[in-house]
Amino acid sequence: MPKHPLIAGNWKMHGLREAIPEALAMDRAARDSRASVAIFPPSTLLYALSEALQSRSEPSPVRLGGQDCHKDAQGAFTGDLSAEMLKDAGADMVILGHSERRHGHKEACESVAAKTLAALRAGLEPIICIGETLDQRQEGLTHAVLSKQLRDSLPLALEGQTFHVAYEPVWAIGTGHVPTDDQVVDAMLLIQKHLAQRFHNQVVPHTLYGGSVKPDNARHLLSLEGVDGLLVGGASLKAEDFNRIIAAAD
Repeated sequence: MPKHPLIAGNWKMHGLREAIPEALAMDRAARDSRASVAIFPPSTLLYALSEALQSRSEPSPVRLGGQDCHKDAQGAFTGDLSAEMLKDAGADMVILGHSERRHGHKEACESVAAKTLAALRAGLEPIICIGETLDQRQEGLTHAVLSKQLRDSLPLALEGQTFHVAYEPVWAIGTGHVPTDDQVVDAMLLIQKHLAQRFHNQVVPHTLYGGSVKPDNARHLLSLEGVDGLLVGGASLKAEDFNRIIAAAD
């Protein structure tokens, strides 16, 4: 595991301004941790959270990110947000290719790659998500699916850039089911091998595990070979839970 694991909290479509105190409580835990901590709130909270976190006596170590972005910088795209808009609102990271985008919004790998280029253009650090469905795993297609997603979602422009890859098996997200240790390690090593070959060992991204991460399993997951951090869903909404996950990195 790298010197500073990355603990990322994806709030998804949760959070009103009344959630700001939760983020401030997470800030206190992040100051005491060796982990890098990032929160990905709904875009409506980005500016308010940025102002709240950076108005403290010492700048907050908590980073903020968006949950998606459009591939273009501007245009007639009602309801979409560009990477530049996220940056302007206080983000310096962005999640791309999450399974809820790939499957719920039918996003193709090529779209994820285009959005990744947009993130780099705006100076955002992307976390690119990959993962197989339960049917694909049961059919023995896990390696083929992950390899294709890596090949088609990660543009060559990432060489020399800072980015991260999150493995989130679709069947484990929000279900309470966690893959076996062997399944997690197998996926992580596949990702790391692909990255080393594709980018000629010129990048060393965090490889994150995501999918039913809880305070009670975080420490164990972080101990597995290849797991450099965690992408946390529901357990990142409350500081009491998320802070225990942050502490697990120590």
